[in-house]
Amino acid sequence: MTDSATNSTEELVLSRQERVHQLSALIESLRIADEIAEKGYFISSSELADLMDVNASAVTSRGHEWTWRNWIVSRVKREGNQILWQLDRIMGDAEAS
Repeated sequence: MTDSATNSTEELVLSRQERVHQLSALIESLRIADEIAEKGYFISSSELADLMDVNASAVTSRGHEWTWRNWIVSRVKREGNQILWQLDRIMGDAEAS
């Protein structure tokens, strides 16, 4: 195998490993979102932004209620200078039956 072919194979393997790692991180975030919704926890804009992997301003600019993946995100109250949000799981067809 030539050096360039070896490098391409290594890059492909690393890229696959990185994609699998990113999927694992996504699954963990979705599990956390499920637990937050199930327990009825309120979370701050910055915590929600971390969970969604976006900037906090992207969270606060969306309005009072919107959908993210499998959850309805609702602004529930303000505590001091923090906005608190609640997640409610959207039931898919498979879960609703």
